[in-house]
Amino acid sequence: MLGAFRHAVHAAGHSWAGFRHLVATELAARIEIFLGILALVWFLAIGRSIAEILGLLMLFCILMSVEALNTAVERIVDRVSPERTEFGRVAKDLGSTAVFFMLSASAFYIFALSADSFGLIAF
Repeated sequence: MLGAFRHAVHAAGHSWAGFRHLVATELAARIEIFLGILALVWFLAIGRSIAEILGLLMLFCILMSVEALNTAVERIVDRVSPERTEFGRVAKDLGSTAVFFMLSASAFYIFALSADSFGLIAF
């Protein structure tokens, strides 16, 4: 049991180090964190439910996961193929596409629930 606890503590340390690296090196991640906080404040201001706020937080966690994976792909490509290659371009473009779709899903959610709050659409 103690071994599992130590493993969890070490894993959390690696996760925290990865998050710090992501925030320190990726402007996109810093912007996404700022916008995530802004969206949370917005949802609180317009009186969205706890379940809807939890949905927003889950989307934010998934977005940050995809951003971290995209950054990992970029680091691997830069290491494996430091010169500009078609392989590198495609790999990085695919990572960027994944982030774009998560940003789109998050934006759709925020806009839909905001529109609902102002009576523009009804769920």
